[in-house]
Amino acid sequence: MTGKRFTLDTNILVYALDRQAGDRHIAASRIIDQAALADCLLTLQAVSEFYAAVTRKRLVPAAEAVAQARDWLDMFQTVPASANAIRAALTTAAAGQASYWDALLVATAAEAGCTAILTEDLADGGVLLGMRILNPFAGDANAEQVARLLTPG
Repeated sequence: MTGKRFTLDTNILVYALDRQAGDRHIAASRIIDQAALADCLLTLQAVSEFYAAVTRKRLVPAAEAVAQARDWLDMFQTVPASANAIRAALTTAAAGQASYWDALLVATAAEAGCTAILTEDLADGGVLLGMRILNPFAGDANAEQVARLLTPG
């Protein structure tokens, strides 16, 4: 393993369809296009949360959200949460290190060999359950690290 395997948080997926998100929409669309060619996997949780968020916020019609989620399920390797990931998430959330759902996404991806997560929802530059947290919208602060992840090979 190259140490470059990573995952995308739900917010990246949502921004990719939210045309009202301006620069974040453009950046998220680019990130997903590049991630599909890199060593990126998606948690089934993130895909599920994506559908729930975009339909709840009425960003797109349900049929479009379904089609997009299905496309991502075909494009990316996916991974479900295991009992061990749930245990780690419970411990992490109880310790106040992250919300349960964020901890579960990170624990699931870490168990699948990911070393980083692209998200704006966790402490940028930190480490959670062994995974680097990178905010791809933070500008120059993370641009080089994010670019390395998104480069195939």
